[in-house]
Amino acid sequence: MVRALLHGAARSGEAREVVAIPGNAGIAEEARCVPAAGSAEALAAAALWEKPDLVVVGPEAPLAEGLADRLAQEGVPCFGPTAAAARIEASKAFAKDVMARAAVPTAQAAVFDDPEKAKAYVRGACVVKLDGLAAGKGVVVCDDAAGARRAIDELWMAGSQGPTPPRLLVEERLEGPELSVIALTDGSAVLPLAPARDHKRLEDGDRGPNTGGMGAVSPPRDATKTLLAEVVRTVLEPTVRELAARGTPFRGALYAGLILTAQGPRVLEFNCRLGDPEAQAILLRLRSDPLPPLLASAQGGLAGQELSRDPRTSVAVVIAASGYPGKARAGDEVTGLKKVRQSDDLWVLHAGTKVKDRKLVTAGGRLLTVAALGEGAAEARARAYQAAGRIRIEGAQMRRDIAAGEA
Repeated sequence: MVRALLHGAARSGEAREVVAIPGNAGIAEEARCVPAAGSAEALAAAALWEKPDLVVVGPEAPLAEGLADRLAQEGVPCFGPTAAAARIEASKAFAKDVMARAAVPTAQAAVFDDPEKAKAYVRGACVVKLDGLAAGKGVVVCDDAAGARRAIDELWMAGSQGPTPPRLLVEERLEGPELSVIALTDGSAVLPLAPARDHKRLEDGDRGPNTGGMGAVSPPRDATKTLLAEVVRTVLEPTVRELAARGTPFRGALYAGLILTAQGPRVLEFNCRLGDPEAQAILLRLRSDPLPPLLASAQGGLAGQELSRDPRTSVAVVIAASGYPGKARAGDEVTGLKKVRQSDDLWVLHAGTKVKDRKLVTAGGRLLTVAALGEGAAEARARAYQAAGRIRIEGAQMRRDIAAGEA
């Protein structure tokens, strides 16, 4: 996600220089990387040292910790919400309250501070969620009550390792295809990006554990202009209005994770940032200079901004390390990248990589994303998989069915 943003910013006619904090092996090819600790205060100090005209925050954790607030104190425009507005992702219970007050369609849910009460509540198939940031992995879709009770125990134990007492949501299980719609907003105006569909399960056929995302397609064939307009009208705009009414206007990228039910779109979750890997598929299609709308979102004045997008389909395929989404193995050499001919139509974006002893090695869970454009999903996925097949990493994991249902 960050590399995709930087790739666009580096090509912008508005940018004198692009600096990445802390960056990675791939980002270093297009931006000056500055090492820094991961806390919001450390990131703010490193950013302020550079005297930036705009700071774009990629991950959710520093936003929830108040990075945008700290930059605002120094008068630096930041694309990303304050800590109060970032609660739309940092607390699923908070997001449910916002949606209830804004009449945003979503699944029914109950919030619990006691795992035994949560287990007594379940009656059958449902979704169990850990209330808090969990890197996309704090959600378990359960087929029956027994599975839900096991999920409650597992997530409660995981949440107990955090700095605050855990809370759980037991949510109605909805049926239908998922859809991601992300919009830029300045706290008032809403500018939607192209829709996308994420593939969250680790294995082909949507089996295995949930991950942060193993691939995406943009646009899905069922994401019509009419549907997108409905999502903006019934989900994004009411949410932005409600956050502003609470005195916490949202500035940045508001991500709505949806499920398309027989009764219409329903919200599964909100993120306070561009989603990953949807952003890679979405931004590959972007033909506008990204910096003016990002700056307008940070400063106000987004109304009237427009985005131009490539009409073709993009497919993004994630290559993950051995062990992901559990403990990912690190230190495996990455080879074959020189065999991939990158262009404006095909990107290889780094996430969990680093250079060690002059070799590119693995250093995270999701390692690389290969994104390609094509005349339709079949051509785009063929190009993406052909390029991904040239990359060699011992033990790497990659789904083989990303966007297969879109062809």
